[in-house]
Amino acid sequence: MSKVVKFGGSSLASAEQFKKVGDIIRAEADRKYVVPSAPGKRDSKDTKVTDMLYACYALAEAGKNFDKELKQIKARYEEIIKGLNLRADLLDKEFETVKAQFAAKAGKDYAASRGEYLNGIIMAEYLGYQFLDAAEVIFFDENGEFLSEETHKALKARMKEYENVVLPGFYGAKLDGTVKTFSRGGSDITGSILARAVHANIYENWTDVSGVLLADPRIVENPVGINTITYKELRELAYMGFSVLHEDALFPVRISGIPINIRNTNRPEDEGTMIVESTCKQSEYTITGVAGKKGFVSVNIEKDKMNSEVGFGRKVLQAFEENGISFEHMPSGIDTLSVFVHQQEFEGREQHVLSTLHRLAKPDSIEIDADLALIAVVGRGMKSNRGVAARVLAALAHNNINVRMIDQGSSELNIIIGVKNSDFETAIKAIYDIFVTTRL
Repeated sequence: MSKVVKFGGSSLASAEQFKKVGDIIRAEADRKYVVPSAPGKRDSKDTKVTDMLYACYALAEAGKNFDKELKQIKARYEEIIKGLNLRADLLDKEFETVKAQFAAKAGKDYAASRGEYLNGIIMAEYLGYQFLDAAEVIFFDENGEFLSEETHKALKARMKEYENVVLPGFYGAKLDGTVKTFSRGGSDITGSILARAVHANIYENWTDVSGVLLADPRIVENPVGINTITYKELRELAYMGFSVLHEDALFPVRISGIPINIRNTNRPEDEGTMIVESTCKQSEYTITGVAGKKGFVSVNIEKDKMNSEVGFGRKVLQAFEENGISFEHMPSGIDTLSVFVHQQEFEGREQHVLSTLHRLAKPDSIEIDADLALIAVVGRGMKSNRGVAARVLAALAHNNINVRMIDQGSSELNIIIGVKNSDFETAIKAIYDIFVTTRL
């Protein structure tokens, strides 16, 4: 039995939080592999160490003096070191190296990665575990694309040397040794990669919430938690804004069928949410989650007998492709086809896209509908419950919300609703209420 445990920035923001993490790890001998993030905010007015590193490096890159800013970053770590009663000079040489590399303009990725790297050294010292620099085992190609299989083989072989290890999250290196980071939140991905390499029984992801919530608590007051959710469900929700786990963290564990357990560092007694490949457990509610994003445009294309014209859809999508714009959804009727794209991407290329559409597809007319939001209603329970779409539409109609688009995937796992940006929050609340509040 073995577990990979990843701890987020809020879980490691101070010595007090470090001690909570230490108690959690020591509570189970199976927690052999630890992935730490950089120290996060100690309070709402605080600054994350990663952001401090970015700001410090910006000065170095501009040729300005950055001693004061680097000293402030070092003070954050020294506060943790002192609180854990570790040797005071633990990171002195490391900061000398960081200063030299900043002066040599080693790159923004190198700068950002030092948050996890330095915290990993502290964590290994505190636990008595061995430390492994992620740059030695997590690889990217020269274009910065993650090399999944090369990393898996190298990490799997290397981990045979360790019984207990701390592997800092968020970064790796290109084949030439240049440090490369994942996108923000990438420590989740590191934990998933490590779990696959050691074929862990479970990947525990510790954060500051007790699992996945059915809706965004910034929109819905005190939303209910989810006990069990499948990879597919979370993938749909993560893409639409669920921020509890980096969406790319699902792929490595999904290959090996390793479950993820989202846990709360400040409430370790809570069981949290299990993210699994499949389950026979029925969800308590018809839906597993509701999430969405603002900022879309619908390009509505009309042409008589469009449905009988072979290649019409391809020509439409080619127009967007030629202008470097990806599409989100493409609902269609007999003589109409709508393409939903990100408004920010589209605005600068708007007229180029329209002229390309006319040249390639020769439509009768094109209309643009801007300032739209897309909402995903997701749940494995939707397959076995009739009238889900009707209930969604009824809830929105009751709240005087006009639906601009509705699209259900072939898997019957999700329904996508398009509404105006101004109706977004009200729509989320309405959908939550019809499926959850009315049952409480």
